[in-house]
Amino acid sequence: MDYLVGDVQGCCGAFERLLTELGFSPSRDRLMLVGDLVNRGPQSLATLERIGALGAAARCVLGNHDLNLLAVAHGARRPGRRDTIADILASDRRDQWLDWLRHQPLALRFGDWLVVHAGVAPQWDAAQVLALAAEVEAQLRGPDPGTLLRTMYGDEPARWEAALEGPARWRFVVNALTRIRLCSADGRLDLQTKEGLERAPPGMLPWFEVPGRRTQGVPIAFGHWSMLGLVNRPDLLAIDTGCVWGGALTAVRVDGGRREVVQVRCEQAQVPG
Repeated sequence: MDYLVGDVQGCCGAFERLLTELGFSPSRDRLMLVGDLVNRGPQSLATLERIGALGAAARCVLGNHDLNLLAVAHGARRPGRRDTIADILASDRRDQWLDWLRHQPLALRFGDWLVVHAGVAPQWDAAQVLALAAEVEAQLRGPDPGTLLRTMYGDEPARWEAALEGPARWRFVVNALTRIRLCSADGRLDLQTKEGLERAPPGMLPWFEVPGRRTQGVPIAFGHWSMLGLVNRPDLLAIDTGCVWGGALTAVRVDGGRREVVQVRCEQAQVPG
């Protein structure tokens, strides 16, 4: 059986209970996590260890919190006040986990689903999503990932142009795949609004509602937007249900045309920030 799983964010206890609830067997089942494996929750290192123990039965894409860990580890960013990644950075296996993370994709196919952490720019088709993700992945996996990690932060450029090059191009791709929530009808990103749809600025739409989106009809699964909650449509799954904020950790079975939602409550409630 194939399952998509929402943002774990270091909530290893909830993840373990979810695996139990699913009756998950690495010899039989497959798990696809939509990113933000670590940070804000209490057990970031234990979460990586548990996912790693599942071997080839578990796959993931990188989220913004996973990239934050890599940036902090490479000296490209200072730890945030609410970061909970010190256990990874202090681990004897630190280098192994950092290397494992930087070799994970930013987008991939899982069965019929295109999986990303946050969303896609409306100007991209599915093939472009995978190709542009691969461009950034090559930088992250190369001999000097710090070049990418030092230049990926910032909100500009706000709109995709095929002529973008170098850090500006990589930054837009990272922002679209790991940070996007809202954008305008012409594809200009709003990376400041983090609340639910009721707080969307005038003229801004959820990225998946932009008219003419070129991935329309392609099944896409994503997380990142806990204030949006569960969205369960035939060709769209939003599955960050706020586990780390005291909500639920969500898994959705997606194999063989079957759709089944399984949720477990989280044991702690953090304060968003």
